[in-house]
Amino acid sequence: MAYWLFKSEPESYSYADLERDGSTGWNGVRNYQARNFLRDSIKVGDGVLYYHSNADPAAVVGIAEVIEAGHPDPSAFDPDSHYHDPKSKPDAPIWFQVTIKPVRPVDPPLSLASLREVPALAGMELLRKGSRLSVQPVTDDEWRAVLELAGIKPARKSRKG
Repeated sequence: MAYWLFKSEPESYSYADLERDGSTGWNGVRNYQARNFLRDSIKVGDGVLYYHSNADPAAVVGIAEVIEAGHPDPSAFDPDSHYHDPKSKPDAPIWFQVTIKPVRPVDPPLSLASLREVPALAGMELLRKGSRLSVQPVTDDEWRAVLELAGIKPARKSRKG
């Protein structure tokens, strides 16, 4: 199991939208490094910190779980989509998505400013100057620290024999 942080502008697709819909394909990612995470690294069962960017305040607002691993992003094939890419073809996709479902909201949300105050998060990708990736890895220790801040008891990892 791995952990991730997914950024979304609340006006585009908020955590409340995810709760309402029950699940969503995390589509429209058009950065190659983030695409590679979606295509190659993110697996079913992985945990997701749902982060509202360009919000006041920017904050971790929910916990989600990956329920479908990387698969072609259909918005790339749709000429009416804002995310259409004419170079991406169903038989040779360029862009990928995963499907996530909500687990629980983080209430109150954990603001970017509050995360910056936590020594255990000093190396977190989100807090690096100039970090703009919309999909980024989160270490086990960072995951636990964020859940602790949110007052959520992390599930124990199972050991495989």
